[in-house]
Amino acid sequence: MSDIARDHLAALNAGTAQAKTLAEALAIDHRVLLVAAVPSASPELTAAVASAQELGILKRMAAIGAALSRRLSPEELVTLACHPSDTVRGWWCFAAAANTSQAAAELLNALKPLADDERFTVREWVWMAARPRLVADLPGAITLLAPWTADPSANVRRFASESLRPRGVWASHIAEFKSNPHLGESLLEPLRSDSSRYVQDSVANWINDASKSAPEWARQLCARWIGESPTPETARIVKRALRSIV
Repeated sequence: MSDIARDHLAALNAGTAQAKTLAEALAIDHRVLLVAAVPSASPELTAAVASAQELGILKRMAAIGAALSRRLSPEELVTLACHPSDTVRGWWCFAAAANTSQAAAELLNALKPLADDERFTVREWVWMAARPRLVADLPGAITLLAPWTADPSANVRRFASESLRPRGVWASHIAEFKSNPHLGESLLEPLRSDSSRYVQDSVANWINDASKSAPEWARQLCARWIGESPTPETARIVKRALRSIV
């Protein structure tokens, strides 16, 4: 973080620049960014963001999103979804997910443009924001995400896999997938020979996650894929998927 240019950090905090690296995203002072992004923020919202600043990054984003959901009107919130700052757009993802009156299908429809955001940071925030809601009804989430595996955008296809990784980065593990990883196959099968390395890496990581508690399932799935889909893309996925057990 000490390598971040002072003027660029100032622009990040002012909401006029986007993070180019994870270190830049972590360096942002959300208290300063709130003043720039939501000038009309109430004292209660300001205090909530100040308190959240002391949390770990994922808990921080979730806490800020929840506070925004409580304190801003729908009209005020919608402006954050297209804000120049990728962090503010990330706030909006968590704010949308905090609105539990919205059904999972509605939430995913709202989040889909952010799943296809130009900035990698937003594409990470959006699946992290959605994940707790999706895990709450895992069979329903799998059904909702299955059509996303055929989306023209690699970013959206990647969301379908990444959002429900058994041991997702910075996310709570999904216990059901540890014992029954086959439940996720309807999301993985359509992507087993995906042309995008971005998607391939997510699929491979999904299987690698599951292999840590269900190694035989991972071996059998990958063996079948190699037999049924002898493509370079499948071979790359399988090699990466089995890296922890072979």
